[in-house]
Amino acid sequence: MPYLIDGHNLIAATPGISLSDLDDEQALIHILTNYARSSRRSITVYFDRGSLLAPPIPNTAGVKVHFVRPPRTADDAICSHIDRLGREASNWTVVSSDREVCAAAQRAGARIIDSEAFASHISATPDEETEVEKPDPILEPDEIEAWEELFNGSDDPEIRS
Repeated sequence: MPYLIDGHNLIAATPGISLSDLDDEQALIHILTNYARSSRRSITVYFDRGSLLAPPIPNTAGVKVHFVRPPRTADDAICSHIDRLGREASNWTVVSSDREVCAAAQRAGARIIDSEAFASHISATPDEETEVEKPDPILEPDEIEAWEELFNGSDDPEIRS
């Protein structure tokens, strides 16, 4: 399952990297490249504040890097990417703690991992953790009620037990 990552959001959550570092993006790309190699997952990461004057950072094995130029934001670009995925969005995991990005991912059926949880995962040593923990699904009250009616209201003893 490929990852779609809100880069600066993840930097803020990653120990050892600060948004005030001059090379914060490059440091995160290095971590993501190592993770992509070890997990055999592909990663697409978006960063804000791309510049026409900055030299491009080349895509590395398993990691595609996008710097978004103002006035557009990385959040806008991620939401557009999710929209372009269409039905394929359910095959992707979106890493962000931004409410709008997470809402777009949820609407599209993508899996969501908040930046803090993913930062902990990629910072863990291989012996400590091998699989990203699946977050609890977010259900609306009417969805919960529908499931309760289905299971509690059934006359089938197989379903009740």
